[in-house]
Amino acid sequence: MDLHGRNLLKEIDLTREEFLYLVSLGDQLRRAKQLGLAEHRLSGRNIALIFEKASTRTRSAFEVAAHDEGGHVTYIGPGDSHLGDTESVQDTARVLGRMFDGIEYRGFAQESVEILGAHAGVPVWNGLTDEWHPTQMLADVLTMRDHAGKPLHDVTFCYLGDGRNNTANSLLVTGALVGMDARICAPADLQPSAKVQTIARGLAAGSGAKLTVTDDLDAAVHGADFLYTDVWLSMGEPADQWDSRIDHLIGYQVNAKVMAATGNPDVKFMHCLPALHNTQTEVGRRIYARRGLEALEVTDEVFESAQSIVFDQAANRMPTIKAVMVATIGITP
Repeated sequence: MDLHGRNLLKEIDLTREEFLYLVSLGDQLRRAKQLGLAEHRLSGRNIALIFEKASTRTRSAFEVAAHDEGGHVTYIGPGDSHLGDTESVQDTARVLGRMFDGIEYRGFAQESVEILGAHAGVPVWNGLTDEWHPTQMLADVLTMRDHAGKPLHDVTFCYLGDGRNNTANSLLVTGALVGMDARICAPADLQPSAKVQTIARGLAAGSGAKLTVTDDLDAAVHGADFLYTDVWLSMGEPADQWDSRIDHLIGYQVNAKVMAATGNPDVKFMHCLPALHNTQTEVGRRIYARRGLEALEVTDEVFESAQSIVFDQAANRMPTIKAVMVATIGITP
């Protein structure tokens, strides 16, 4: 499948076949690395990594993936460029596109990555925006495929928590694209927007996916193969809003009772990380001192259990991101 020169700005930039091709290519590249068979298909390629937000997994995955395949990266962190400050995103795109073979962007506005993609003249990849998280989805689907023991169209997953964030948006649309039983369980005012649900329903009509958006936790989790959650206090969340957020979402915490409510003894737990599952972080200690809660979106009991596959999920960021770069700017063997 030829994806050379293509952007990945959101999941719907890909067809179902293209998305699953990247997942399978990620699996192939993962196996190749395990066998020491990297083909250096990014040799001579230079890649710009633009980060307006801090990152552990996304930055590490892009850097290691590029280095594995012989590529070179330039990290452009917050304050390292004039992007959107004294130079427009469009002008920055036209400069970087003449120096680099590919550009990754992790930041805030989806509009910024769309402008980069329209004007850079080289492939642009969305490492995360406020609306979409497509590289995470490739890793998530590979992880589900690894652990499901059945075809993806027979897989059921349920996301619990804030259903209007980028992860929830992307999970609903990805489930619809791939043809899965995709469920979002969130308070009514924190469910995916009408726009996102309309996109997902349109995709589901073609893929046969089953979509559910509800605030009924017991119904949502019943029969699920995977339970998925994300942080409630996202980066930059004002501390004076923590209490209201916690009060609003505490009923959607993934704990042992919720895992059992699936009725599936083989259910697995997923999280895109970082997670507030104990008091071993500064934020975790502040929450405990303030509210007496040892965990927020997931309990430590679930996070550290044999049902948790969060670190397999994190590890899969690297080969699937490698697949995106190899497919769009790589040298054909």
